[in-house]
Amino acid sequence: MHNNFYFLRQLSNELHHRLTDFTLVSCFSQNKDELIIELNNREKSFFIKAYLSPTFSCLSFPAQFNRAKKNSVDLFEEVILKEFTGVTQFENERSFSLNFSHGLSIVFKMHGNRSNVLLTQDQRVAKIFRNQFKEDYIDNLESLHKPIDWSKDVFWKYQDQLHEKFFTLGKPVWQYLEMQQFAILKAQAKWNLFQQTIEKLRAPKFHIIKDDNKIRLTLLPLGNVLATYADPIKAINDFFLQYTTNEAFQKEYNAIVKQLSSKIMACESYIEKNRSKLQEIKVDSRFKLWADVLMAHLNVDIKGKTQIELTDFEQHPITIKLKPELSIQKNAEIFYRKSKNQEIEINKIQESIDQKQKELLEASNQLSRLELVDNLEGLRQLFPKKNKEPISSMKRESQVPFHVVEFQGFQIWIGKNASNNDELTQRYAFKEDLWLHARDVAGSHVVIKHQANKPFPKEVIERAAELAAFNSKRKNESLCPVIYTQKKFVRKRKGDPPGAVVVEKEKVIMVTPKL
Repeated sequence: MHNNFYFLRQLSNELHHRLTDFTLVSCFSQNKDELIIELNNREKSFFIKAYLSPTFSCLSFPAQFNRAKKNSVDLFEEVILKEFTGVTQFENERSFSLNFSHGLSIVFKMHGNRSNVLLTQDQRVAKIFRNQFKEDYIDNLESLHKPIDWSKDVFWKYQDQLHEKFFTLGKPVWQYLEMQQFAILKAQAKWNLFQQTIEKLRAPKFHIIKDDNKIRLTLLPLGNVLATYADPIKAINDFFLQYTTNEAFQKEYNAIVKQLSSKIMACESYIEKNRSKLQEIKVDSRFKLWADVLMAHLNVDIKGKTQIELTDFEQHPITIKLKPELSIQKNAEIFYRKSKNQEIEINKIQESIDQKQKELLEASNQLSRLELVDNLEGLRQLFPKKNKEPISSMKRESQVPFHVVEFQGFQIWIGKNASNNDELTQRYAFKEDLWLHARDVAGSHVVIKHQANKPFPKEVIERAAELAAFNSKRKNESLCPVIYTQKKFVRKRKGDPPGAVVVEKEKVIMVTPKL
């Protein structure tokens, strides 16, 4: 009800008394949704702030307001240094005007998301603050008055249309009447309750309440009352502060809940997917079996064969695929190596599952702790905002075709896209640098910068490989092969598409993709 006629009537009446002998000394805006008016009586200033955003409009009266030196513009110059002469509250209308000498007025039209501030000359609108609402250019302010017949006869006649007939009451008043069982009362009792409610609105107290996680200002005791006031200016100032603080809290709270919920879902999905994959790998132990069977049949001639029929150690027939150019022992060695890689992959997958379970537990605990937080200060203590990266370093990074990560004193450069990959590898990398890329898939070129007389530590290579894997099409896999070699063994052929290169003398490392 902070923009309701009954509240604005009390507010405008209070302003009429407070602003006697004041003169308007400045009117400016430094925000497209905010207009500031300063009045002064040669002893002190009185500030009016009209906050008119598309989602929330409200007046407030700050004790002080420091004007910014930049991005501030003077408005309604015609009324500057004009003396205040009084207030006009428009009948049954969510608007009132501050009147000044020389026939000038500033009208506060508090119509929700279409609220506006108007400058009028001799009852005619000359300028408006929110220029998109051209319909606010009205020729006569008298048209803002909206008479209502409050007689008992009208009340009886329009029993089924009371909301429309007494439109100025607003939803909170009808909500209050419903709480008093208005709909089921007998005729005379209904009229009596209606009259009593109107009387309360004529000489009200002002209540700040919290309803459905929203802060509201009402003239009737509805919901959870947080504070009660006799002064409308004090009431709306506290309301504005509590409302904006609560909205900021709810916005950050909901964003954190969404983030944690998404993380919990992602962790659960990751764990489920990788447990299934782990089970498949554990069940599929054929490489070790094939290798053992081949080693038990070293005397068998496999020359030129692509597969061989043998029996395992329980006399079950098995078919083993072979590389015909290799001996039976060499084929067995390949299967032993694949079996070992399976063991490595099993360990890696289990490690990643354990890590995700820790992240899942932490996110669940944070969500539980979050339910106990009910204010912005507590929320920011539990979830402090991270410091933003300095603008200078952000600008510096945006000028190069790669991201920079430092690890154990080594710089790791990561290409941003295909064309940037070419630029990184061909222009920025030197022949002694170490070059990495996820194997057989599209992804970023990654370079570890060489340091004189320093070998590349295993941990640095693994970290760069994790980044290469994460910045590739394999980023969601539990294990990714990454090739690496010195940059001097990487070349680009004429006509190759962006990012495509020929790599020689590469080695392979298996890692889990990590940002």
